[in-house]
Amino acid sequence: MESKAKLLLIDDDVTLLKALEIYMTRAGYEVFTAGHGADGLKQLFALRPDLVILDVMMPQMDGWETCRRIRELSTVPIIMLTARGQETERVTGLRLGADDYVPKPFSLKELEARIEAILRRTMSHGDSDTPRVLYVTDDLVIDSERWEVRRNGERVDMTSTELRLLFLLAENAGRVLSHRQLLEKVWGPEYVDNVDYTKLFIWRLRQKIEPNPGQPRYILTERGIGYRMAPAR
Repeated sequence: MESKAKLLLIDDDVTLLKALEIYMTRAGYEVFTAGHGADGLKQLFALRPDLVILDVMMPQMDGWETCRRIRELSTVPIIMLTARGQETERVTGLRLGADDYVPKPFSLKELEARIEAILRRTMSHGDSDTPRVLYVTDDLVIDSERWEVRRNGERVDMTSTELRLLFLLAENAGRVLSHRQLLEKVWGPEYVDNVDYTKLFIWRLRQKIEPNPGQPRYILTERGIGYRMAPAR
């Protein structure tokens, strides 16, 4: 029998938290809840959930700080819930390591679809029909079969989405991939207009693999089009 995916919901809004718990349980998930960031962090390491849904506006430790602390020790997928629609707020969440964001008000069906999309990407990395990507330079190794990246011999912690994006770039090293191509292949067709995602995830990848992120050697920008991975040499 297939085990249920575990969701950890972190939100100080008791009414919303209960509604999410009921809906996602009926949708087939094993659901755990926390009313604030500190409790969420404790449950994260005790339960090891498959995905975290995290509200931004919480007292004491807000969602940004909670997200930052989660990312220091875990690559679990994170969806941020925010009442703020400004671009700067979305950018903050993605830069801190969130995988997706859903602005309030939102439909529970939309949130469920986002959860399904992320878990599908996260849990399908062992597919045997996926060709191996092996990209090797003097200080960087990208290996999709091992599902890992090493820089100067040390393993680099990355989320599933970061790895998928990097594998796609490495598989097409030397070729320019448009924002639309990257979004459709990594996130799905419903994300093709969200250019912020590619920009912010490329920024995150550069912080992790480039010797000098401000002057990238591996992931190169093709202005107005997209990105290109430099050929391995």
